Amino acid sequence: MAPGDDELLPIGNIAKRSGVNASALRYYESLGLIESVRSASGHRRYRRSALRRVAYIVFAQRLGFQLEEIAAQLEGLPKHHAPSGEEWSGLSKTWMARVDDRIQELTHLRKSLENCIGCGCLSMKVCHVFNQADYIGKQGAGPRLWLGDTLKAAED
Repeated sequence: MAPGDDELLPIGNIAKRSGVNASALRYYESLGLIESVRSASGHRRYRRSALRRVAYIVFAQRLGFQLEEIAAQLEGLPKHHAPSGEEWSGLSKTWMARVDDRIQELTHLRKSLENCIGCGCLSMKVCHVFNQADYIGKQGAGPRLWLGDTLKAAED
């Protein structure tokens, strides 16, 4: 097969290469985010270029985009070959806006955390708003509201 051809790969190969479960790939396909063709035996085969689309989906989800938003973003991209640099550049502007929004959100969250647990008491004994009568401190040491099951796992 020539290097420029869009080789067909079985779902297991796409799952392994992308790090995404086969069940998720089938779900993405049901939503029209990726597409497959059927072999003579009825097995799904995905074009190699689907790996780029799957990577896009994974990273877009990490940025907080919903699958419906991702579908709209991918709608204008080619399905059977890699998109051009210009096409990816257009999508990256959408991502940058989302990243900027997330940075602002996380900065606000960080400031809230500094105001909330920055005093160092950890059990929040002096906090009459969040921890009246130190009910959280009775559960043990440490910042219980923020650690949850993480603390239990670390103790085991």
